[in-house]
Amino acid sequence: MILLSPFGALGRATLALMAVVGRVTLFALTALSHVLRPPFYGRELGLALLNIGWLSLPVVGLTAIFTGAALALQIYSGGARFNAEAVVPQIVAIGMVRELGPVLVGLMIAARVTSSIAAEIATMKVTEQIDALVTLSTDPMKYLVAPRVLAGLIVVPLLVAVGDVIGIFGGYAVATGSLGFNPAAYLKNTMDFLEPLDVISSLVKGCAFGGLATLMGCYFGMASGRGAQGVGRATKGSVEAAAVLILAANFLLTGAFFSL
Repeated sequence: MILLSPFGALGRATLALMAVVGRVTLFALTALSHVLRPPFYGRELGLALLNIGWLSLPVVGLTAIFTGAALALQIYSGGARFNAEAVVPQIVAIGMVRELGPVLVGLMIAARVTSSIAAEIATMKVTEQIDALVTLSTDPMKYLVAPRVLAGLIVVPLLVAVGDVIGIFGGYAVATGSLGFNPAAYLKNTMDFLEPLDVISSLVKGCAFGGLATLMGCYFGMASGRGAQGVGRATKGSVEAAAVLILAANFLLTGAFFSL
């Protein structure tokens, strides 16, 4: 029996993990079904678009511009070892558009928006506002979850596009201001090197990351325990889950778009 106890613990952990995966999958399918079916709550959707999109622009812009600037410096420094300094425009462009832009925007959304959604919905559950919605014959999934998920699917790709442009501009500013690159040549190399597939993959990743971030915030908020500790655990768990899923989804999508 002692020899079998580790296997029993492993089996229980596996079953618990599969149960969580099943609950999250069912929640995601239910949420997406409500996104596609009326009634639609325009006011809630508008507020979600404002919170996820417009109010996230400052942190997305600052993150992107400093990342692009640092990337240009690193590429120039590393390329100098092989007399390959001229590749700075191309590598900054592909690095920001394919990977760093979508991933960093996704993680910023997870930090800012996912935590906010989870805390808001969990607090509503603790204060029995969700029970009040049910009493008023309003489906919480339709009223609270669907508008936020739809907003994430719509607006995060736009944030990724803005982040890509700002990140490339950050690299451009450093390269032309400090590293001696010709502005016109830098822009030409950037535009010549990027391909439509790079941009499409960036926007698709943004859509996927936006959906994951909002779904995790809604799921952990709806599944939170009672009391202040429940709200805290829901907020922490939502950010952790969203960040891990975003990185995993990035790997899968990169493989799908660019595997040989």
